[in-house]
Amino acid sequence: MATTLHHWLNGATFEGSGGRFSDVTNPATGEVSAQLALASEDDVDAVVAAASAAFPKWRDTSLARRVQILFAFRELLNARADELAAIITSEHGKVLSDARGEVARGQEVVEFACGIPHLIKGAFTENASTRVDVHSVRQPLGVVGIISPFNFPAMVPMWFFPLAIASGNTVVLKPSEKVPTAALFMAQLWKEAGLPDGVFNVLNGDKVAVDGLLTHPDVQSISFVGSTPIARYVYETGTSHGKRVQALGGAKNHMLVLPDADLDLAADAAVNAGYGSAGERCMAISAVLAVGDVADTLVEKIRERTVGLQTGDGTRGCDMGPLVTSVAQKRVAGYVDAGEASGATLVVDGRDPKVNADGNGFFVGPTLFDHVTTDMSIYTDEIFGPVLAVVRVDTYAEGLQLINDNPYGNGTAIFTNDGGAARQFQNEVKVGMIGINVPVPVPMAYYSFGGWKNSLFGDTHAHGVEGVHFFTRGKVVTSRWLDPSHGGINLGFPQNQ
Repeated sequence: MATTLHHWLNGATFEGSGGRFSDVTNPATGEVSAQLALASEDDVDAVVAAASAAFPKWRDTSLARRVQILFAFRELLNARADELAAIITSEHGKVLSDARGEVARGQEVVEFACGIPHLIKGAFTENASTRVDVHSVRQPLGVVGIISPFNFPAMVPMWFFPLAIASGNTVVLKPSEKVPTAALFMAQLWKEAGLPDGVFNVLNGDKVAVDGLLTHPDVQSISFVGSTPIARYVYETGTSHGKRVQALGGAKNHMLVLPDADLDLAADAAVNAGYGSAGERCMAISAVLAVGDVADTLVEKIRERTVGLQTGDGTRGCDMGPLVTSVAQKRVAGYVDAGEASGATLVVDGRDPKVNADGNGFFVGPTLFDHVTTDMSIYTDEIFGPVLAVVRVDTYAEGLQLINDNPYGNGTAIFTNDGGAARQFQNEVKVGMIGINVPVPVPMAYYSFGGWKNSLFGDTHAHGVEGVHFFTRGKVVTSRWLDPSHGGINLGFPQNQ
């Protein structure tokens, strides 16, 4: 019998009053593993109220105590990382090694947040004016909302909540209803680490929960990762209700391969970045731009590697797992149909893969197209599946122009042994994250993650120093402590002297 998953409020399970439920499914088998309670408007109010009530005490908790709790959470996460990875695989479908990598990358932000005493330091100027001192501080916002996607149930929330909590905020996390258990697992770890009740809360649900957070007067900010249409909606709705918003959207990431590149390295990179996590990541490479006469050789090298990949249950040592739902499976297979119908050369067909799995999982195998043109849907659309499109271009300039003309600007990569070309590319390309002979250029936690153009709404990226600034407000204090013997009245405008 499937279990029922609820919300997390004040350090304990909260059943809520929604009365609506959705299925949580194991995508490798197609079996329903749990029923998820979906929040009502009253549930949103209850969870936000708990976070609001916890904020004053947490805001005034010393930095030393906050850091102790962060370190305790880090140690618990390290000790139980394999458990969390298994949860991710069971609900998302990615292979266990990939899930472990996701947890490790999220942990980097926890470790960065442990340095919050240094990150949040203000500045002090003595005698800015005669006997007048000026200093700055950064203070927490209050209740912050996090709306995370299905493809990284642990890492993406960890882009945000470690810094939010370290900075003195209280958190309401709304995970994807497809993959809710990782959020509840991490909530329990926070409880064990000693985080006060109400500082970290989990609100499960659908659009009711999302809209509730976007419009609630006590929620001060929203951090979101998802598709571009929803990111735009989140940004516009949240900001119209007076909230600070960082909304990270979709992508169509290109890999530019120059004639002097190491083609074995480039082929390995294309396969890793195109098919890892079944292509369900916003930093996946989905378009390979082959410059000049390298295309034939490069496509063959990619094909050789692609046909050797094993697709199946992520717990069985396979290379690639299923897509997250049957809807996603049908959608991706439809794009393969459309690519073939539009005249692209289907080099590897993943629509009917041989899989190592039981039941009726949601599988599409690695798929490779050649001779793709820029008017085809497999090039223009974010497919979010294991479909790699090779576009042949004559020159570096033509490839660069295609990347810069694309409405997305999340990540890109160039493969070359020419340092001058790489330097020119990183300067000229209109994309937020760039890899040079690195196919998935996700920055370390002490740098910030985020794209340009339709890949980001708002002006603040995730984690790094920008993340600290997003979850805090600056305040400047000007003070004068007069000599006790001083007296007199001066009605004039203050002057610098």
